[in-house]
Amino acid sequence: MTQVSLAELVAGARAGNLVSFPTDTVPALATLPEKAALIFAAKQRSQDKPLILMAARGADLWPYVQGSDREYQIWQELTAKYWPGGLTLVLPASALVPKEMNPTDPTTIGIRVPASAIAQQILAQTGPMATTSANLSGQPPLQTMAEIDAQFPEALTLIATEFQTEVSAIGVPSTVAKWTGTSWQILRQGSIEL
Repeated sequence: MTQVSLAELVAGARAGNLVSFPTDTVPALATLPEKAALIFAAKQRSQDKPLILMAARGADLWPYVQGSDREYQIWQELTAKYWPGGLTLVLPASALVPKEMNPTDPTTIGIRVPASAIAQQILAQTGPMATTSANLSGQPPLQTMAEIDAQFPEALTLIATEFQTEVSAIGVPSTVAKWTGTSWQILRQGSIEL
């Protein structure tokens, strides 16, 4: 069992370990962005399926993307409406994004701010994290910390008492919208209808 307290999970994440925590959609498997290879290995995930950069607030994510002033304005109008929440934006990546996050196409990065108090509390202390759903690639997302603990014994998970007050997740992944340079392309329809 690798169930730990919130403080231990944050310390483990900062040390570069694989961690898992609840979010507003499905539980996340996460690590520091430069350690993203750990997630690909644990999930047996194809290198052409990029990870999402998740943070406690939008301001933590903007340095990881690049665009014109007009593009930033469009992106921030959308995030003002839907963040925190189940919307992932795929935007042009800045030089700050480690190649390990998106090995096949390091020119883009998916970013999201979850509407989950516990996830925000963790991310506020760790900084932006490389994340994805907690499951083996191609399998349905795992829903409980116990399932995640069994599937990913190397990942630190939270003791249930640490998030009992958390509103339960909806179990539906985030909507993923990619910026094409002029408009949005929906890559995955999830919890938010755009």
